[in-house]
Amino acid sequence: MSKRILAVLSFATLVTTAAVPALGAGYGVTGFGGKIGYTTPENLDGTTIVSGHAELERAGSALHLLPSLSYWNTNGVSDVNPNLDVYYHFAPEGQATPYVGGGFGLNLYGRERGGSETHPGINLIAGLRIPGPSSHYFVESRYMASDRAQFSVVGGVTMHLH
Repeated sequence: MSKRILAVLSFATLVTTAAVPALGAGYGVTGFGGKIGYTTPENLDGTTIVSGHAELERAGSALHLLPSLSYWNTNGVSDVNPNLDVYYHFAPEGQATPYVGGGFGLNLYGRERGGSETHPGINLIAGLRIPGPSSHYFVESRYMASDRAQFSVVGGVTMHLH
């Protein structure tokens, strides 16, 4: 369990060191939301994945920061997965637009019969943003390159704070 705590603290340090300069560059929290979908962890059965996120952006920018926390559980293995992703959307705010991005995350694997492991991963993201009145909706595919590669298809919503 101490490896898990160390991994979470390491991730929090990385997020903090990435977010502080970003906030100094005019980025601020503009929304929060969640997503749900289907993931296929390597060598395990496919399962439901759920996630919560915050969205940070700078006014007029198409580049967004997205810290998130995901969870799945299948075949006696669970994964708590903190991520820090960056994505770029191609059309201006208020229009439906494709987006691409990437980032990094940690896989905090737990097993029903005891034991845990922590492994880093690299995220690749592609999706479609659809504007709403006080939010935006999205459909996204994600690939995490890690010790246990994962491919996910998710849908979700981000509620805007302004």
